[in-house]
Amino acid sequence: MTPEERLRILHVFRTPLGGLFRHVLDLARGQAARGHDVGIFCDSSTGGERARSALAELEPHLTLGLIRIPMRRQVHPLDLYGIAALARACRRLQPNVLHGHGSKGGAFARSVVVPSRGAQVIRAYTPHGGSFNYYPGSPAHRLFMGAEKLLARRTDVLLFESDYIRDRFETYCGSPPTLVRIAHNGLAEAEFAPLDRKLDPFDLVYVGELRMAKGIETLIDAVALLRRQHGMRLTLMVVGSGPSGDELKARAKERGIWDSTAFVPPQPIRQALAAARTIVICSRAESLPYVVLEAVAAGQPIVSTNVGGIPEIFGPYGHELIPPDSPEALAAKIMQVHGRSPAEQARISGELSRYVRANFSLEGMISGVLAGYAFAAQGLAPARPASSPSALSVP
Repeated sequence: MTPEERLRILHVFRTPLGGLFRHVLDLARGQAARGHDVGIFCDSSTGGERARSALAELEPHLTLGLIRIPMRRQVHPLDLYGIAALARACRRLQPNVLHGHGSKGGAFARSVVVPSRGAQVIRAYTPHGGSFNYYPGSPAHRLFMGAEKLLARRTDVLLFESDYIRDRFETYCGSPPTLVRIAHNGLAEAEFAPLDRKLDPFDLVYVGELRMAKGIETLIDAVALLRRQHGMRLTLMVVGSGPSGDELKARAKERGIWDSTAFVPPQPIRQALAAARTIVICSRAESLPYVVLEAVAAGQPIVSTNVGGIPEIFGPYGHELIPPDSPEALAAKIMQVHGRSPAEQARISGELSRYVRANFSLEGMISGVLAGYAFAAQGLAPARPASSPSALSVP
């Protein structure tokens, strides 16, 4: 790799949690491994010890460093302080790629004024759901879609992680006035290894944040329905934390399934999968969730709602998905999955895993994002002889 090909990439996002955080960690690590200078600018007030540990592990690879400042979820006067801090970081680090992730990170990366040093900065944006998951027509949705339209004019490349969010953008913001590429979330080869199953596993597991958008109350109601109408006393492990934890525990007690339900803190996904027979995804809204990719890759039987980009993961098995907010549909699908023979379930799980392996690789995600930067650079660069090297060419 020649010096001209080395990029200086600064990733900007708010919360070091969930799928967005995993995406940035994987992307930053992969870009650094390919010889690029990479840095991270994110919130300092969320994420807790898990975020601190993950960032500390990555920090030796961040040649542009790690910058954490307080960032609020909603629009706030402190955003002006945050954008000023990002401007100072850009003057010092001189990135030639600013990659914003999520609504707040995307707003910061595309609003900040970066002094010109002879070459334009590529401004990339990956929504990760974010504001596109607000209920269409609501005041918040209209406000954020208006902001997305304005910020699109300051975007050099839109790097959607799913076809679903790309379609949402076109529906509510119109045809993008800039370069668009899809770079699906991807998994490493090790994530396709068989699980080391635990003895006496739970029947069902939920893994994720404990908040209403995840539809966990529908799962609790479905488990209660199966006990009440079919005499099935299924054990359920709920793995995660979040603002609705106490409310969900109270619901499990009210529905009469507290004696077979365990709420446990967040833990590594494969550890949670190994402790249960079937994972349930009961979300009302998603983008392209890593938890579904990881579960399918590991060959875990799965029951999932038909929302967001999940059909892209299921591919030829999209007919297995069910509508959200229906305890009856969820209960019926759980019964169907639990009634399958081991051979039939192994066949379905194996075919799904192979489909994900072929279409959602980590190397493909990293290459797709870097190619997006390169195509954007070609659009910004002045005309030059074909033999002249581009400062933003990507290996």
